[in-house]
Amino acid sequence: MQLDLICRDLGVIDYADTWERMKEFTQTRSKDDADEIWLLEHPPLFTQGQAGKEEHLLAPGNIPVIQVDRGGQVTYHGPGQLVAYVMVDLKRLGIGVRDLVSVLENSVVGVLAMNSIDAYPKPDAPGVYVTEQKDSIIGVACTQRLLISWVGFEC
Repeated sequence: MQLDLICRDLGVIDYADTWERMKEFTQTRSKDDADEIWLLEHPPLFTQGQAGKEEHLLAPGNIPVIQVDRGGQVTYHGPGQLVAYVMVDLKRLGIGVRDLVSVLENSVVGVLAMNSIDAYPKPDAPGVYVTEQKDSIIGVACTQRLLISWVGFEC
């Protein structure tokens, strides 16, 4: 079986528009449709996950805060931060969520290594780290048919 993957460069795009497009993609695709990766940046915003609390937003100023249905707390998105939304059918790939997170972490480590940056994942804290500072964040939202994952890191 051939597994196709489409990579799209969407430039700078609104978060809410992107989220709606991802939901539509997820709900309308068939089991034979190719998986996709969307590369983009967002205008400044904070997303607040299900574990996020009001006190986690220290000083948002005039930057919008959007409630999202993913786990986690508060994440900043903005220009200069590359985001990769990875939308794959895990069942078809025969892997689990943790497997995909590991692939994403190792991919980011590889890209950073090509740019002479020493980075590494931590087994107990998803993401990619450079000198003990989190450089890349991995987030996941999973439905019965499709995993939507994102990787964000500063360019």
